[in-house]
Amino acid sequence: MTQKPDTDRPDGDRIAKVLSRAGIASRREAERMIEAGRVRVNGAQITSPALNVTPSDRIAVDGKEISEPEPPRLWLYHKPTGLVTTTRDEKGRATIYDDLPAEMPRVMSVGRLDLNSEGLLLLTNDGGIKRQLELPSTGWLRRYRVRVNGRPSDVALEPLRKGITIEGERFQPMEVTLDRQQGANAWLTIGLREGKNREIRRAMEAVGLSVNRLIRVSYGPFQLGELKQGEVEELRRKVVRDQLGLVLEDDSGTAAKKPKSVKRSPRKPAPRPRR
Repeated sequence: MTQKPDTDRPDGDRIAKVLSRAGIASRREAERMIEAGRVRVNGAQITSPALNVTPSDRIAVDGKEISEPEPPRLWLYHKPTGLVTTTRDEKGRATIYDDLPAEMPRVMSVGRLDLNSEGLLLLTNDGGIKRQLELPSTGWLRRYRVRVNGRPSDVALEPLRKGITIEGERFQPMEVTLDRQQGANAWLTIGLREGKNREIRRAMEAVGLSVNRLIRVSYGPFQLGELKQGEVEELRRKVVRDQLGLVLEDDSGTAAKKPKSVKRSPRKPAPRPRR
């Protein structure tokens, strides 16, 4: 249910927003944590997110007091296949958080890539950035390299460019380029701005094609580039500020030293598609 604006709202910010900014969880996840009784403010357990807090309030989650939020940060991560994009998996499968370097702070993923998809995944310590990048109104183009089984023609792909409806769900027009045929498979480049669940796989099935590899190569202005599978690279704060139009707190305005890629234990890198 949508809450009506409270014109008499006290000073401070909603507790879920504060938890999100501190990198604890997304706002929605923070609200669930509150309702489950996992959050205390000034020693008192709360069960409703309809509470404003100020910097003077002491907030604890699962008995641990949260620290002051760090300045907003953003990382590029090359997600391998075989990992789910969630903090906990009910089936006990490995998650991206099992693969991240131990020295990484608490982060949240911007959107998701499914178990069998790979490529660029953005990570942030700031719930505000996560929400901004995931909003449909942001409309950033996400580009993928997709290998399908079959011999598609431009005519067969045209419905995707116009937008199709699958089981009553409308899919917005995609940018689809047929790059080359390689034996029984074809490589496509696909751009989309929505990011619905399994959107590309479902769209391909609708035109008689089966996806056997899917690699996200860009998300808006951010590129996968030469980042190896399992590697993480932090973006300069100036880049984050300029690309997202943010005014970062405690930003001196000086260019930070370019962060180094964090290399993981060796994984067999996926072969790069030959052109």
